[in-house]
Amino acid sequence: MNQTGFLNFAYLTLLSKPAHEREVFRVIRQLTPASIVEVGIGQGVRACRMIAIAQRYRPDEQIRYTGIDLFEARSQVATGLPLKEAHRRLKATGANIRVIPGDPLSALARTANGLQGTDLMVIAADQDTQSLTNAWFYVPRMLHESSLVLLEDTSGSQQRFRKLTFGQVEKLATSSASTRRAA
Repeated sequence: MNQTGFLNFAYLTLLSKPAHEREVFRVIRQLTPASIVEVGIGQGVRACRMIAIAQRYRPDEQIRYTGIDLFEARSQVATGLPLKEAHRRLKATGANIRVIPGDPLSALARTANGLQGTDLMVIAADQDTQSLTNAWFYVPRMLHESSLVLLEDTSGSQQRFRKLTFGQVEKLATSSASTRRAA
């Protein structure tokens, strides 16, 4: 890694704001994912940073990034990017980009089978709780044994990302499936 890359990585993992996202960047360094799925991309800043770090640790491989978001359908349009703008910004990173409009449930119901082999999944805290609860049913088919899911948690006094292993995701999917049957 060249000096500029090292300084950029040091900035992202030690000084960048918001501070709780630093953990995401450290996980990318450790996991070196080739395939990233992000649910809730907001302004796309975290997405561009995640792609840049993944590219640094996998220079000979094209990073696959999938962003799922409501885009123009958000209730507060000012909090997120329009679909075309998100695609334009993310495409500039050089990664293989796919943007999928919709809430977690509808988007994953349509595309989960095409997202198999996902190494890292990052889920923003601003997602609809019911939609996300039902969407867990589709997540295990996307992952493999060494995949990791980072779930943003803003419920406590500090924002943080919770790490979920494949086994924990399977449990969430099972409880989601039983809830779906009961309804």
